[in-house]
Amino acid sequence: MLRGAVPDGILRSVSHPSLGKPPRSLDTGFPEAATRLRTGRSRLATRALESAVAQDPTFRTRYDEAGLRGLLQDAEVFVDRLAMCVAGNDPHWLKEFADMTAPAYRRKGVAMDDVVRLLEGIRAGARGVLSEAETAPADAAIDEAVTVFKWYRRLAGDARKRNPILAALYKGG
Repeated sequence: MLRGAVPDGILRSVSHPSLGKPPRSLDTGFPEAATRLRTGRSRLATRALESAVAQDPTFRTRYDEAGLRGLLQDAEVFVDRLAMCVAGNDPHWLKEFADMTAPAYRRKGVAMDDVVRLLEGIRAGARGVLSEAETAPADAAIDEAVTVFKWYRRLAGDARKRNPILAALYKGG
Protein backbone atom coordinates (compact mmCIF):
# COMPACT_ATOMS: atom_id res chain seq x y z
CA MET A 1 0.00 0.00 0.00
CA LEU A 2 1.24 3.50 -0.77
CA ARG A 3 2.35 5.65 2.09
CA GLY A 4 -0.45 8.06 2.94
CA ALA A 5 -3.12 5.86 1.42
CA VAL A 6 -6.23 4.91 3.30
CA PRO A 7 -7.51 1.30 3.30
CA ASP A 8 -10.11 1.86 0.59
CA GLY A 9 -7.42 2.98 -1.85
CA ILE A 10 -8.12 6.72 -1.92
CA LEU A 11 -5.24 9.00 -1.03
CA ARG A 12 -5.92 11.38 1.80
CA SER A 13 -5.94 15.07 0.93
CA VAL A 14 -2.84 17.18 1.42
CA SER A 15 -2.41 20.91 1.92
CA HIS A 16 -0.31 21.58 -1.16
CA PRO A 17 -2.48 23.26 -3.82
CA SER A 18 -1.11 21.28 -6.74
CA LEU A 19 -1.73 18.00 -4.92
CA GLY A 20 -5.20 18.42 -3.49
CA LYS A 21 -6.44 20.96 -1.00
CA PRO A 22 -6.43 24.69 -1.69
CA PRO A 23 -3.72 26.75 0.03
CA ARG A 24 -4.37 28.09 3.50
CA SER A 25 -6.34 31.31 3.40
CA LEU A 26 -5.78 34.40 5.50
CA ASP A 27 -9.33 35.64 4.90
CA THR A 28 -11.44 32.83 6.35
CA GLY A 29 -11.19 33.98 9.96
CA PHE A 30 -11.05 37.49 11.36
CA PRO A 31 -8.83 39.70 9.14
CA GLU A 32 -9.93 42.89 10.93
CA ALA A 33 -8.83 41.44 14.26
CA ALA A 34 -5.50 40.48 12.71
CA THR A 35 -5.04 44.08 11.64
CA ARG A 36 -5.70 45.24 15.21
CA LEU A 37 -3.14 42.75 16.51
CA ARG A 38 -0.52 43.95 14.03
CA THR A 39 -1.24 47.59 14.89
CA GLY A 40 -0.67 46.97 18.60
CA ARG A 41 2.22 44.54 18.04
CA SER A 42 4.92 46.39 19.96
CA ARG A 43 2.57 47.24 22.85
CA LEU A 44 1.44 43.60 23.09
CA ALA A 45 5.02 42.34 22.93
CA THR A 46 6.13 44.74 25.66
CA ARG A 47 3.21 43.69 27.85
CA ALA A 48 4.00 40.01 27.26
CA LEU A 49 7.64 40.46 28.27
CA GLU A 50 6.61 42.43 31.37
CA SER A 51 4.21 39.64 32.27
CA ALA A 52 6.90 36.99 31.83
CA VAL A 53 9.34 38.95 33.99
CA ALA A 54 6.66 39.44 36.66
CA GLN A 55 5.87 35.71 36.75
CA ASP A 56 9.47 34.66 37.26
CA PRO A 57 11.73 36.87 39.40
CA THR A 58 14.87 35.12 38.12
CA PHE A 59 14.09 36.21 34.55
CA ARG A 60 16.18 39.39 34.84
CA THR A 61 19.13 37.55 36.32
CA ARG A 62 19.19 34.95 33.54
CA TYR A 63 18.98 37.44 30.67
CA ASP A 64 20.99 40.59 30.23
CA GLU A 65 19.65 43.69 28.49
CA ALA A 66 20.50 42.36 25.02
CA GLY A 67 18.77 39.07 25.80
CA LEU A 68 15.63 40.87 26.94
CA ARG A 69 15.65 43.00 23.78
CA GLY A 70 15.96 39.82 21.72
CA LEU A 71 13.00 38.28 23.53
CA LEU A 72 11.01 41.46 22.94
CA GLN A 73 11.72 41.25 19.22
CA ASP A 74 10.76 37.58 19.25
CA ALA A 75 7.49 38.44 20.98
CA GLU A 76 6.69 40.90 18.17
CA VAL A 77 7.19 38.12 15.63
CA PHE A 78 4.96 35.84 17.70
CA VAL A 79 2.25 38.51 17.61
CA ASP A 80 2.60 38.69 13.80
CA ARG A 81 2.21 34.93 13.54
CA LEU A 82 -0.73 35.04 15.91
CA ALA A 83 -2.34 37.66 13.68
CA MET A 84 -1.99 35.28 10.73
CA CYS A 85 -3.68 32.55 12.78
CA VAL A 86 -6.56 34.84 13.72
CA ALA A 87 -6.96 36.07 10.13
CA GLY A 88 -7.13 32.55 8.75
CA ASN A 89 -8.80 30.88 11.77
CA ASP A 90 -6.01 28.30 11.59
CA PRO A 91 -3.35 27.59 14.27
CA HIS A 92 -0.92 26.32 11.62
CA TRP A 93 1.12 29.52 11.33
CA LEU A 94 2.10 29.83 14.99
CA LYS A 95 2.49 26.10 15.56
CA GLU A 96 4.87 25.66 12.62
CA PHE A 97 6.80 28.77 13.60
CA ALA A 98 7.20 27.41 17.13
CA ASP A 99 8.48 24.14 15.71
CA MET A 100 11.02 25.97 13.56
CA THR A 101 12.27 28.33 16.27
CA ALA A 102 12.54 25.93 19.22
CA PRO A 103 15.99 24.60 18.17
CA ALA A 104 17.24 28.17 17.81
CA TYR A 105 16.07 28.96 21.33
CA ARG A 106 17.84 25.85 22.57
CA ARG A 107 21.10 26.98 20.94
CA LYS A 108 20.76 30.44 22.50
CA GLY A 109 20.18 28.89 25.92
CA VAL A 110 16.63 30.19 26.28
CA ALA A 111 14.49 27.85 28.38
CA MET A 112 11.28 26.67 26.75
CA ASP A 113 9.41 27.64 29.92
CA ASP A 114 10.45 31.25 29.32
CA VAL A 115 9.08 31.14 25.78
CA VAL A 116 5.84 29.62 27.10
CA ARG A 117 5.59 32.48 29.63
CA LEU A 118 6.08 34.93 26.78
CA LEU A 119 3.27 33.29 24.79
CA GLU A 120 0.98 33.34 27.81
CA GLY A 121 1.69 37.04 28.17
CA ILE A 122 0.73 37.52 24.53
CA ARG A 123 -2.49 35.60 25.20
CA ALA A 124 -3.36 37.88 28.10
CA GLY A 125 -2.58 41.00 26.09
CA ALA A 126 -4.49 39.83 23.04
CA ARG A 127 -7.66 39.47 25.11
CA GLY A 128 -7.70 43.25 25.42
CA VAL A 129 -7.60 43.64 21.64
CA LEU A 130 -9.82 40.78 20.46
CA SER A 131 -13.52 40.12 20.96
CA GLU A 132 -14.73 36.90 22.55
CA ALA A 133 -15.27 35.18 19.19
CA GLU A 134 -11.87 36.32 17.93
CA THR A 135 -10.04 34.92 20.94
CA ALA A 136 -10.96 31.32 20.02
CA PRO A 137 -8.50 31.03 17.10
CA ALA A 138 -5.89 32.98 19.08
CA ASP A 139 -6.20 30.64 22.05
CA ALA A 140 -6.08 27.58 19.79
CA ALA A 141 -2.92 28.85 18.08
CA ILE A 142 -1.19 29.69 21.36
CA ASP A 143 -2.19 26.31 22.80
CA GLU A 144 -0.66 24.53 19.78
CA ALA A 145 2.57 26.55 20.08
CA VAL A 146 2.78 25.88 23.82
CA THR A 147 2.37 22.17 23.13
CA VAL A 148 5.28 22.31 20.69
CA PHE A 149 7.52 24.19 23.12
CA LYS A 150 6.63 21.79 25.94
CA TRP A 151 7.60 18.89 23.71
CA TYR A 152 10.99 20.49 23.08
CA ARG A 153 11.21 21.21 26.80
CA ARG A 154 10.94 17.49 27.43
CA LEU A 155 13.79 16.79 25.03
CA ALA A 156 16.15 19.36 26.43
CA GLY A 157 15.49 18.85 30.10
CA ASP A 158 14.22 22.24 31.21
CA ALA A 159 12.16 20.60 33.95
CA ARG A 160 15.12 18.83 35.49
CA LYS A 161 18.88 19.05 35.63
CA ARG A 162 20.21 19.45 32.13
CA ASN A 163 21.70 16.37 30.53
CA PRO A 164 25.33 17.23 29.64
CA ILE A 165 25.20 15.15 26.46
CA LEU A 166 22.09 16.95 25.18
CA ALA A 167 23.58 20.29 26.18
CA ALA A 168 26.69 19.49 24.13
CA LEU A 169 24.55 18.45 21.15
CA TYR A 170 22.54 21.69 21.21
CA LYS A 171 25.68 23.73 21.70
CA GLY A 172 27.25 22.05 18.70
CA GLY A 173 30.41 20.72 20.20
